[in-house]
Order: sequence, then structure tokens, then C-alpha cells
Amino acid sequence: MKSSLWIVTATLCAALALSACSSTRLGGSPVRGAAAAPAPAPIEAVPSGPVESAPLAPIEGQALPPIAGAPAPLAPGLAPPAGGTDVAALPPAPAPAPAAPASRTAMVGNWTVRNAAGSSCRIQLSSSPALDLYRASASGCSNQDLSKVNAWDYRDGEVYLYQTGGSVAARLRGSSSALSGVIAKSGAPLTLSR
Repeated sequence: MKSSLWIVTATLCAALALSACSSTRLGGSPVRGAAAAPAPAPIEAVPSGPVESAPLAPIEGQALPPIAGAPAPLAPGLAPPAGGTDVAALPPAPAPAPAAPASRTAMVGNWTVRNAAGSSCRIQLSSSPALDLYRASASGCSNQDLSKVNAWDYRDGEVYLYQTGGSVAARLRGSSSALSGVIAKSGAPLTLSR
């Protein structure tokens, strides 16, 4: 009697297990008596506009770079001619002399710094690495930002002077003999020369 009870129980358990496998989750027919879940509403795609890009604004106090195909700006102090001028009738501006490309190693050395107030000091740009930058030192600088310069880098044709704490003290552009730019916080003009 016990063995037949065991066979009946095992058969019922197997039948229940097989019926559970035929639920709608596994592709079977819906279970009787259970409410079917509503199908989710389709999601409508939202069109997006065109992607636009524009160059970043220059550092305050620096001129904008020339735009290809645009007329050359007037020299300081000159006014446009009365009555206007046909831009197409103007002769093309002479091409600037190609400057020798500067490099990080060309910037290494001692520089004399002059600011807008007329004061000067010395900054040395070293080739010794300091993490992802290079070591620098300032001496005799009355400007607080310049007196804290302790690192520098050369990226995309620009020299970046960094002060203690990692913030940019100044950003300059030029050649291996003369650089000009601005102090980052105040925007005051700054020049470096050999």
C-alpha cells in the first residue's frame, strides 16, 4: 500500500511540475483563472535636432583666431571707409610667414616675465617631470598668482603655467624666444622673453 501511495504522490508532483512549465512565461497557454497582463504600450521615438558645434571663446584679453575665408580685421585705430567696401574687391591679405613649430623642449629654460603693471620677475621652466606636468619655479614675482607657479605644460601650441594646488596661473602662446598671454584670474596681459 505504501508503494502505491508513493507512486501516486510522485505522479501528482510530476504532473504539477509539468503544468507549471507550460505557463505563459515559457510560451505555453495562459493559466485558467489568471488575469492576463496587458501588453506594454509602444514607445514613440523622439526626434532630436541637428548637433551643432562652435569654437570656444578665447581667453579674455586675447584676439580671436582668424576664420578661414573671412576678411582680415582692420588694423587698430582704422575705421572702415565711408559708404562701405565690397569685400570681394579687396586684395587678399598676405599670408603670415610660417613660424617654426615650437615644442616642449624649446620652452625649457629661464624666462623674464613682464606684466601690465610694468613689474618683472623670473620663471624657470624645467624638463624635470612632476606627475603629468613639468617642474617650474618663480622668483621675484610680485603678482600672487605668478609667485606660486610650480609646474607647467605645453599643449596645442600653448604654455600653461600652474600654481600650487593645480589651478592654471597663466596661459601663453608664441615662439621659443617670446610668449604672450594673460594671467588666468585677472585677464591681465603677460609677456615672457628670453
